[in-house]
Amino acid sequence: MRPTPSRRATATGALIAAAALLAVGIQGGAASAAPEGSTAAPAAAVKGADPGALPAKLSPAQRAELLKEANATKAATAEELGLGATEALVVRDVTKDVDGTTHTRYERTLGGLPVLGGDLVVSETKAGTTEGVTKASKATGAQLKAVGTSADVAPATAEKQALTAARADGSKSTEASKAPRKVVWAASGTPQLAYETVVGGLQHDGTPNELHVITDASSGAKLYEWQAIENGTGNTQYNGTVTLGTSGSGTSYNLTDTARGNHKTYNLNRGTSGTGTLFSGTDDVWGNGSASNLETAAADAHYGAAETWDFYKNVMGRSGIKGDGVGAYSRVHYGNNYVNAFWSDSCFCMTYGDGSGNLKPLTSLDVAAHEMTHGVTSNTAGLVYSGESGGLNEATSDIFAAGVEFYSNTAQDPGDYLVGEKIDINGDGTPLRYMDQPSKDGASKDYWYSGIGSVDVHYSSGPANHFFYLLSEGSGAKTVNGVSYNSPTSDGLPVTGIGRDKALQIWFKALTTKFTSTTNYAAARTGTLAVAGELYGTTSAEYTAVANAWAGIAVGSRPGGGTDPDPGGTVFQNTTVRALADRSTTNIPVVVSGVTGNAPSDLSVAVNITHTYRGDLVIDLVAPDGTAYRLKNSSSSDSADNVVATYTVNASSEVANGTWNLRVQDAYSGDTGTFNSVKLTF
Repeated sequence: MRPTPSRRATATGALIAAAALLAVGIQGGAASAAPEGSTAAPAAAVKGADPGALPAKLSPAQRAELLKEANATKAATAEELGLGATEALVVRDVTKDVDGTTHTRYERTLGGLPVLGGDLVVSETKAGTTEGVTKASKATGAQLKAVGTSADVAPATAEKQALTAARADGSKSTEASKAPRKVVWAASGTPQLAYETVVGGLQHDGTPNELHVITDASSGAKLYEWQAIENGTGNTQYNGTVTLGTSGSGTSYNLTDTARGNHKTYNLNRGTSGTGTLFSGTDDVWGNGSASNLETAAADAHYGAAETWDFYKNVMGRSGIKGDGVGAYSRVHYGNNYVNAFWSDSCFCMTYGDGSGNLKPLTSLDVAAHEMTHGVTSNTAGLVYSGESGGLNEATSDIFAAGVEFYSNTAQDPGDYLVGEKIDINGDGTPLRYMDQPSKDGASKDYWYSGIGSVDVHYSSGPANHFFYLLSEGSGAKTVNGVSYNSPTSDGLPVTGIGRDKALQIWFKALTTKFTSTTNYAAARTGTLAVAGELYGTTSAEYTAVANAWAGIAVGSRPGGGTDPDPGGTVFQNTTVRALADRSTTNIPVVVSGVTGNAPSDLSVAVNITHTYRGDLVIDLVAPDGTAYRLKNSSSSDSADNVVATYTVNASSEVANGTWNLRVQDAYSGDTGTFNSVKLTF
């Protein structure tokens, strides 16, 4: 453990605004203050980057001073941006680079009404020159001015509609938890007057409900909805014996981490509301490594919160979720047999269920980091928890959860690119999600496509998780900390990784300075490329890698036209499109000639098949002598579309020349597809 300035306790051992971990919104919830001489760039990702472009480490007092300055000049900023006379800016957050550049995030109002989707980020040099503005909405000033403030629909109509939507999610509430309020809705096109209604209660699985429904104030039609609950000495169940930050002395101790914003951990004791009881004891030893001891889950959650706090502070220069040095709090033992965890802006807290049979609390390190990161996202980009922005929101929590695991690096839970591998939520020992090839979970998507915004956010996060893995580690087969990965690309071309530290720094700076509430996959590509350019230059290997990693998940193109920069040998392919009939076997020949000796031990096989249920397919590469090499098994639970993957085969015992075949068997009834291409690289 890294030493900390506070007295520490010892223990021994064996994902809205609330966002849930499992599938069950706009999320609900002169620079003298930071002289350059007093700031320090985070150490982990400085190598090769422009030190001045890295985030500065701001103390809570320095950040407060920057916020004060931004508030004092917001009227002048609004005038400089050309906002209308009835528009105003509300300061939400400020970050700063080491070179003095500030990035101020604003919300907007129109005639005193909140403009949802009107948020923007203004980047300003140390000298006070505006160098960039990123807006969540493309609405013009004229369009905003045209929005009236008189509603044709009564608030009661909006409330009724919101209650109907909430009932579909399992809520039994008979009235809104917050009365409908007038807003200007600008997040999905032309701005218009609307009502925002919030409904509470519980969802069908016991997760708290905080459903936001947007209703057209003219017609009464529903415009949008999002869920604000985002599903995240100690003898711990998952991290072994760890050091905990506690408070007290003598024979009276409690789980209050005074070194980390007074973060507290409470026992809900199977309840579903309130704060619960602060964990306290006489000996400053917490848990015994078993789920039957209620302190064990508390020790895991408390440790996870501490490690996540340290990661953001020591690596990213952010002091606490809001950057203000104030800790959130954790609640464990939520509900009975509750198989989820969530972040809630309304309580500014993380909450954890105990899993099936109350035996596997969802308090592993990556789940804790996932949920706490929802709070960071809520207080920075505020990515709407729906559509493509919702998928990016979920991916952000997975990405930094991986970062925290690698940062913590405990023997019991070393860093990996798996999500929820310790909590056994599937009951068979498999992780909840995979970052190298997300579709391995049977539901997540590997690549972006035009309809991905309609997929549950826990599955539409797949492409962004895949992007992060490719940017960190590259494509193909690799083993990290004893875990084997094999990451394909959508175009069959390789991606060279730049290392996890650089990838994390790029994503964090994009989240805090480029992303807005409505950022989609295309805008995320634009934002991360901009950050890579600021940190490493637009001609750098890092910039190229970011572009290639996005192209590897079908977002944008590769620099230079998308050819393999190092094919590593001679390519033979078949690109004749063929129909794949239901319950049939199709052989696709590839004739290889002119190659001396045997095939390589790392024969690359790039396959592109369009199919409506890829779990139906069994795919083999058949050598000229008839030997079959299995590339993909069928799976009745893999309901995702298409096979776009690159496989590696040890074919060194085979003579290279001759007719190879890609054999595609459709093992189940009901779905068909199309073969597009296969490419063998010798």
